[in-house]
Amino acid sequence: MALPVVNGVIDYLRREAEIGGYETAAEQSAQLEGVYDSVAKLVGASKEEIALTENATVAWQRAFYAMNFKPGDRILTASAEFAANYLSFLQVSKRTGASVEVVPNDSAGTLDPDALKGMIDDRVRLIAITWLPTNGGLVNPAAEVGAIAKEHGITYLLDACQAVGQMPIDVNALCCDMLTATGRKFLRAPRGTGFLYIRKDVLERTEPAMIDLFGASWVAPNDYQLRPDARRFETWETNYSTRIGLSLASEYAMNIGLDAIEARCHSLSDALRTGLKEIPGVHIRDVGHQLSAIVSFTVEGLEAAAIMQQLSALGINVSVSPPSSTPIDASERQLPPVVRASPHYYNSKEELERLVAAIWLIAKHKRA
Repeated sequence: MALPVVNGVIDYLRREAEIGGYETAAEQSAQLEGVYDSVAKLVGASKEEIALTENATVAWQRAFYAMNFKPGDRILTASAEFAANYLSFLQVSKRTGASVEVVPNDSAGTLDPDALKGMIDDRVRLIAITWLPTNGGLVNPAAEVGAIAKEHGITYLLDACQAVGQMPIDVNALCCDMLTATGRKFLRAPRGTGFLYIRKDVLERTEPAMIDLFGASWVAPNDYQLRPDARRFETWETNYSTRIGLSLASEYAMNIGLDAIEARCHSLSDALRTGLKEIPGVHIRDVGHQLSAIVSFTVEGLEAAAIMQQLSALGINVSVSPPSSTPIDASERQLPPVVRASPHYYNSKEELERLVAAIWLIAKHKRA
């Protein structure tokens, strides 16, 4: 997190300690309301189309489970879909009789829009894909998918968990009906933050699977009325301090400029891939026409977890993405656990050179 984000969260918590939770929320109501403005501006939406959540998973689930499926309905998704999302597809399929189908990839490993067009019929109820998966460097053609969904009047749910904060996002250009994201990844917001965007005309005909006294009002002994905005998907109790952090992180990214952030991320990740490719025994596992700042690789004869441990001892932070994170993609490409490096705009080329040098030594020691 950037220092202004950290300070904003801490300052809010200190104020709660001084005067109380309810009192602080009342005192800082304008700032808390402004969180919706910041997030909406970040993705090109209106504040009425934004719901704040505890994380991306909750945001995605609230969107998905608000849909009513029936036998014969079809859900189309991507091979690189997050396992958590696919589990929800399977659960709904068992409950309702809807089918789940994976759109084939093209020769570069990217979701094929032409294949998607060939799968469209009047039984397709939902197109739901992950834009940038957790591994593989892939950037799926989210806007092209959105154009197809819009042309055929099909609801389109886009998981932008890894995209928000890494590149510019315009929900109107993407033609998505719903978009979900976390704050804790490239946006550099606190953990425990996320949001759901839902297009106004979709919102007006969508009822959340669960509601409470924040998302709806009890207007008669046997009746209730939903909020008119996307906050019908929220619950009354929440962590206001981290919401402040989400707003500050959004403003921080926009002040830098998402175009500049994307260019910097591409420059750094391209340099990292170039350096890693020169090391004998190292295999870059990224696919697609366009690559994100998620760089995944393996080293012959070494487990990804062992590589991460050795790098950690050197003060270099990477993570491991197991096949269980994206099981369809991992199975199709026969992927083992991969090392994942995610350079961001604040990283330096010297830091990347240090990472490459460390991998050189690790791979050389294995060969010896």
